[in-house]
Amino acid sequence: MRQDEIWDVDAAQRYDTPGTGMFAPEVVGPTVDRLAELAGDGRALELAIGTGRVAVPLTERGVPVTGIELSGPMIDRLRTKAAEDTIPVVVGDMATARAPGEYTLAYLVFNTISNLLTQAEQVACFRNAARHLTPGGRFVIELWVPELRRLPPGQQATVGRSEPGYILLDTYDVLHQHVVSHHFHFDGGKQAQLFRSPHRYVWPAELDLMAQLAGFELESRHADWAGAEFTAESRSHVSVYRIPVQSGL
Repeated sequence: MRQDEIWDVDAAQRYDTPGTGMFAPEVVGPTVDRLAELAGDGRALELAIGTGRVAVPLTERGVPVTGIELSGPMIDRLRTKAAEDTIPVVVGDMATARAPGEYTLAYLVFNTISNLLTQAEQVACFRNAARHLTPGGRFVIELWVPELRRLPPGQQATVGRSEPGYILLDTYDVLHQHVVSHHFHFDGGKQAQLFRSPHRYVWPAELDLMAQLAGFELESRHADWAGAEFTAESRSHVSVYRIPVQSGL
C-alpha cells in the first residue's frame, strides 16, 4: 500500500491520543524543549507533520513551524488545532516536496523516515532537508534502533510492546531491510483491531552516511530527547546533523 493509503481517516483518528501515549506531556515536553533550543530565533520545518503533535506546542513556544505532509486526513486533524496561517502545510512527499523560505531547523520525529521504503528515498529526504536549511542549519531525526539481536536464526518476528489492550509485533525481512509493524488493539472481547505499517529500518551508521551524502555532519546523538547517553543498549536515538558553515578565506 502507498503511504497516503495507510494514513487514512481511521489511522489519523487513532493517531491522536491527547494526553496519553505519544501525546503525554512527559513525551512531548522534552521533544519540544530540545527542538525549540535548536531552532533558536529561526524557523522550523517539520517533515511529515502529521496531526501536529509536535508542531502545535512548538508553535506555542514561539517557533514558527511549516510542515510537509502527504496524508490529507492527517492534515485535516491538524486543522482542528491550528489554522493554515498559523502552521502552513505543503501537501507532498517529505523526500521531494519543497516548502517556501529557509529554515534554521528541519526535523523528523517518531521513526518517520522509516516510512520511506527504499534507501534512495531516504537519501533524497536528507537532501530535501538540506535544500531548506540555511548554513549552520540542523536536521534532527528520531529513530529506533533495529532489534535484530533479538531475532535468532529462523525467527521472523519480535514483540515490540505488550501491555493491556495492545500488542506490537514486528516482522522482519532482513534481506531487503524491511519490517512490518502489526499493531493489535483489543478489549475484553474475542475480536482485535489490526493496523499495519511497513518500514525500512536504518542503522545509525547508515543514517550517518546518508547525512554525509547530503552535506551534513553529525553534531550529536543521544538516546532520547532529554540527552541521555546513547549506548549499545539504546533502543532509539535522537541524532542532530548540521550543515557546515563555510569559513571565509
